[in-house]
Amino acid sequence: MKKFIETLKNIWRVEDLRTRILITLGFAAVYRFGSFVVLPGINPEALTALREQTNSGLMSLLNMFSGGAFSNASVFALGIMPYITASIVIQLFAFVVPYFQKMQREGESGRRKMSQYTRYLTVFILLFQGPAYLFNLRIQSGGALSPSLDWTWFMIASTIILAAGSMFILWIGERITDKGIGNGVSLIIMLGIIARLPQAFSQEVVSRLNNLAGGGLVMFLIELLLLFVVILAAIMLVQGTRKIPVQYAKRMYAGQQVGGVRQYIPLKVFAANVMPIIFAQAIMFIPITLLGLLENGQSASPVLMAFSDHTSWAYNLVFAFLIIAFTYFYTAITLNPTQMAEDMKRNNGFIPGVRPGKDTAEYIDRIMSHITFPGSIILAVIACMPAFAGLLNVQQEFAQFFGGTSLLILVGVVLDTLQQIESHLLMRHYDGLLSSGRIHGRSGISAR
Repeated sequence: MKKFIETLKNIWRVEDLRTRILITLGFAAVYRFGSFVVLPGINPEALTALREQTNSGLMSLLNMFSGGAFSNASVFALGIMPYITASIVIQLFAFVVPYFQKMQREGESGRRKMSQYTRYLTVFILLFQGPAYLFNLRIQSGGALSPSLDWTWFMIASTIILAAGSMFILWIGERITDKGIGNGVSLIIMLGIIARLPQAFSQEVVSRLNNLAGGGLVMFLIELLLLFVVILAAIMLVQGTRKIPVQYAKRMYAGQQVGGVRQYIPLKVFAANVMPIIFAQAIMFIPITLLGLLENGQSASPVLMAFSDHTSWAYNLVFAFLIIAFTYFYTAITLNPTQMAEDMKRNNGFIPGVRPGKDTAEYIDRIMSHITFPGSIILAVIACMPAFAGLLNVQQEFAQFFGGTSLLILVGVVLDTLQQIESHLLMRHYDGLLSSGRIHGRSGISAR
């Protein structure tokens, strides 16, 4: 406890770090306040049906990422997810479209252009998602709309407001990145997820203590132990790396290498991040959508019914297989061994015992294949943990914190933020957050 208090004092003594933390907290407060500002012409007390719709399925995931703004019909209802979607599309373009491939190789100027294209695509997506959200709002909670509203003008005005709200959230994220601490967009997503935790936790406590879900206090303690184990597994996955030693020449004399410096390329076990889970979830929502289109859910085939139940073995086996497949696919998109080998050769670098060029690319590709497989297995297990928690009668909102995108995002962002704080403290010659002085974020780079 004494060490913790001393660390807080050291954080407060570093003026730059203190300012960044206060700026981050200020922007976070603005974001959370905006999540409760309802669209003009809507009665927030009549949104019961919309809130019930967001208790399960895809809508619950969107509502979690928006911090409840989706179910509140807030000006921030669409959240940061349109920007995430646009970012994924632009990353795919950088893999298959020559124009974007060239742009990616242009360095900082190319990244700025790609960021601008991402913003344009975000606005384009918002112009479609805004009306879709409003139509869904009218179907689910039409009584919440003011009777005096003109639907056409309400659609136009509300679409503009929703688009502006999402772009304002993106602006907040960029300001947190520039003036605050950590990755602003990731922090925005984390705030949306963690905002749902107190309510989910309290509901689970009440359910267990009142014996509504069975097991009582003993079962609740087992839940917490299981959650702790899953968090440890997620931390190990996020921090896992395989370092390849690389030798860089200091100078060349008469065609001979003289001296050198040994460095490492940290290849991440978790290189694909949470993208495989997001892709797999998008596909697994298809059976649920098809089931919803049927007039009578009982007339659906047993296969369709099984794949619409996220706790069934069939659903989770296919879900896990898709995650493993998408992990290999997305890793191949984000890490190009041939490009890495060319960059290394261009900078007079080489892997000891491996010839530059094609042999180096094959060596890196082989290492990535070896570490991607166990990483994809662990990722699949963590993604399926909410289903296992549901089999133990854990409340659905609380079960979402046992794995999947929510847990991995929380763990990754917290580690990144702690790494930033650690770096500021060590640069000012203060003790780090841990006695070892080493915290690894998703980048795989330690603070010392």
